[in-house]
Amino acid sequence: MPIPEFITRIRTLVGPHPLWLPGVSAVVLDDDGRLLLGRRADNGRWAVVSGIPEPGEEPAFAAVREVLEETGVVAEAIALTAVSTSEVITYPNGDVAQYLDMCFWCRAVGGAAAVGDDESTDVGWFHRDALPEPINASSVERIARTFVYLDATQTGTTAQPWFAT
Repeated sequence: MPIPEFITRIRTLVGPHPLWLPGVSAVVLDDDGRLLLGRRADNGRWAVVSGIPEPGEEPAFAAVREVLEETGVVAEAIALTAVSTSEVITYPNGDVAQYLDMCFWCRAVGGAAAVGDDESTDVGWFHRDALPEPINASSVERIARTFVYLDATQTGTTAQPWFAT
């Protein structure tokens, strides 16, 4: 997985010690209501598109950029649907990080789904009730939170708050 240059520079100063980092993820839906997922090269699991914003980059723009870079799909960010923290992650090289993820509901508006970089081995569109396995638990949660938001906005109700369980 490519490490953003600014994080590489930070790592030269702090070494493998824990970093608290921003992250973005995108629950991308097409006109048929299918979800765009990528199969991660690092763990073989399917996941929503995610990444790290560049310094000063707006999170919604970062999510849309990541979708294009990783999948070839042109998307637009419609709404922020969740803000959550990841578990503490220890990478194979010993670096430790934890992410504050901002999840966006995005709509596909162009392009064609294809592997766009070395972060994925496959990409595809999936119906909500036919998600591929294995899939990252964090992606299942982000998808669920996005559909809670969508269901609430489509029915005119208020989405219920999320609490840690």
